[in-house]
Amino acid sequence: MTQSLSIPPLTKDLARVLIDADTISRRVDELAHKIDEKYKDLEEPLILVGVLKGSFIFLSDLCRRLTIPHVVDFIAISSYGQQGDRRGEVRLLMDTRENLAQRNVLIVEDILDSGNTLAYLIKTFTSRGIKSIETAVFLDKKERHEVDIDVQYIGFDIPDVWVVGYGLDYKEKYRTLPYIAEMIPQK
Repeated sequence: MTQSLSIPPLTKDLARVLIDADTISRRVDELAHKIDEKYKDLEEPLILVGVLKGSFIFLSDLCRRLTIPHVVDFIAISSYGQQGDRRGEVRLLMDTRENLAQRNVLIVEDILDSGNTLAYLIKTFTSRGIKSIETAVFLDKKERHEVDIDVQYIGFDIPDVWVVGYGLDYKEKYRTLPYIAEMIPQK
């Protein structure tokens, strides 16, 4: 999983590439196949709820590989401060447009850190009378978990380092890198 690729000069504050683009593509294929198998007999489309902004590239790649009927929706929440510091509070910034009552929902999240965000979303969606709920997380920092969350689909386990790329950013930079890279700690 760990690969040392040369990093272009414009990204000189990146320490190393943790997960390259080809490895990401293969794993997203595997996850899509597992989700297709799980939901192949649904009578109605699966609702994929992407957590903005970080999950949008993962969600885009994932839903293009699914063969089952599905609907894409988004939710925006905040659990980090403007300076990138980690905070425990979760705030709803934008709700889904789809009515989730009696629907099968798959939350698609970029990274599982403390677990507070997913716990908040599961509680919120469950209170809306959904039929079922599962989670797909691109990156999991197991050592940072503060809340016990059952994640059905995990892309990759990573160490407790700040990462960017493939939808994840640092102060709105590096979000569109095709790989996951570790940031050099910022002063």
